[in-house]
Amino acid sequence: MKKLALAAVLSVAASTAFAGGVAEPIMEETVVAAQTSSSAGGIIVPLLLLLVVAAVVSAD
Repeated sequence: MKKLALAAVLSVAASTAFAGGVAEPIMEETVVAAQTSSSAGGIIVPLLLLLVVAAVVSAD
């Protein structure tokens, strides 16, 4: 009889622990990196390369 009473007490205690229901999960905000595009960077590198090639050719 003691085991039955103990089981009843434990089942009541366990059910009151979850009486509030399931809590909403807290979602963290995702970090989005902004993509920057620079048209100057696309032109400067080829121009510098052209200057280096012109300098090498003129040195010969």
